[in-house]
Amino acid sequence: MDKKLRFWEIDTLRGIAIVMMIVYHIIFDLYFFDVLDISLSMPLLQIFQRPIGIIFLLLVGISLTLSYSKVKKYLDEKQIFKKFLERGLKIIALGLLITLVTLIFLQEGFVIFGVLHCIGISIILSYKFLNYRFTNLVIGSILIAIGILLRTMSFDFNYLVWLGFIPKEFYTIDYFPLLPWFGVVLLGIFIGNTLYPNYKRIFRLDDMSKYKPIKFLSYLGKHSLIIYFAHQVIIIGLILLLKNLVF
Repeated sequence: MDKKLRFWEIDTLRGIAIVMMIVYHIIFDLYFFDVLDISLSMPLLQIFQRPIGIIFLLLVGISLTLSYSKVKKYLDEKQIFKKFLERGLKIIALGLLITLVTLIFLQEGFVIFGVLHCIGISIILSYKFLNYRFTNLVIGSILIAIGILLRTMSFDFNYLVWLGFIPKEFYTIDYFPLLPWFGVVLLGIFIGNTLYPNYKRIFRLDDMSKYKPIKFLSYLGKHSLIIYFAHQVIIIGLILLLKNLVF
């Protein structure tokens, strides 16, 4: 099997989430820098924002099953775990870099446990779940339900904020606790093991990967991590330049 073989629909869906993320961050940054007078809690914006994280974390789970299906053909379990551990730690390190940068430049609202922290830890925790299907559906659903319930509460301690226990008056610009989001990753593993067992698509899908819009979205999906880091620098730079030129 060609190790470089990819499923275009996975990359395209990730690319769609990237575009949605960029649009939302443009709106957020315009609000943050007092260029746009808008409420971030308005229902339409909330409806637009919510699927972004869901798509990303579902795709993390699906992608983990695809990666596992490929590497288990030529690596033993110890080597596979090392590979997933290293990947998870790299993502966590990038998340900690985001924490440091936002702490320096934002201070209030800096990222404590954002999407990269969540993805990195989820990659490591998911290893023991990759051979299961319906188990992930059940456990994932339970974790999501617990996470939703925790959102209705507040606590007097902050050492479990990474898990989903939100302290009183807690504020951060990017928050993806393991409850419920690790549950979403597990649902992604369930979907991946159901629809792409042993790195094979079990459903019929016409190949649209040659169409320009699909190629563009797929390209974004393949380079999602780089885009995640670069897009905010570009957006904020353009906004600050615009403010200086206009005002």
